[in-house]
Amino acid sequence: MPAITPNPRLRTILFDLDGTLADTAPDISFALNTLLDEQGQAPLPYPVIRPVVSHGSNALVRLAFGLQPGDPGFDPLKERFLSIYESHLAVDTCLFPGMADLLDTLAAQGRNWGVVTNKPGWLTQPLMEQLGVAGKAACIISGDTTDHRKPHPAPMLLACRQAGSEPAQCLYVGDARRDIEAGKNAGMFTLVALFGYLGGADEPLDWGADAMIHDPAAILDWILNAEAGADASPTPYG
Repeated sequence: MPAITPNPRLRTILFDLDGTLADTAPDISFALNTLLDEQGQAPLPYPVIRPVVSHGSNALVRLAFGLQPGDPGFDPLKERFLSIYESHLAVDTCLFPGMADLLDTLAAQGRNWGVVTNKPGWLTQPLMEQLGVAGKAACIISGDTTDHRKPHPAPMLLACRQAGSEPAQCLYVGDARRDIEAGKNAGMFTLVALFGYLGGADEPLDWGADAMIHDPAAILDWILNAEAGADASPTPYG
């Protein structure tokens, strides 16, 4: 991993999409439970679905039907789930509370921001547009934009190039282990979004992030302290 120069001015803030920038779980939960209903099965409680959302469609189909990729019937169920979700993409989805203000503040400070997600582009782009933030992002990197997905550094490094920053000038915020691994693999600073879709089995203290934050406003606090030379340890912040 490239060495990080301590506390450079952070020019670019990059976000995971599901569970970090936007609260997509309500619409994803709707799609999964609609599919379960179509298959004659009982719906799953929202608190059961929410922690799995950041792990993608394979994990959600596995949760609902106990099937693994490659099992008979898995692919049709996944395709139907994604079709339902595409038609219900941003009905109840919204930016997390405080995120819109954070994005405006970053822009006012002369910083830019972008998204790096494993969500496919045919869902990512329309979702960003329906949320009204697509035109404000310096980069939108989806799971199929490069040949690799997180935790590989390739999508992270492409985001840096599109945003016009070096990796050491970037901060990546995410709510899953692979997010932190991806950021570290690319030589970025990293924060764990504790307001995201973490489950009971997650151990974010073990992920090696620079810090953990409880809300979007704490991201800016961490940035300002880091640039001032304050020590940032991977403990809850804000």
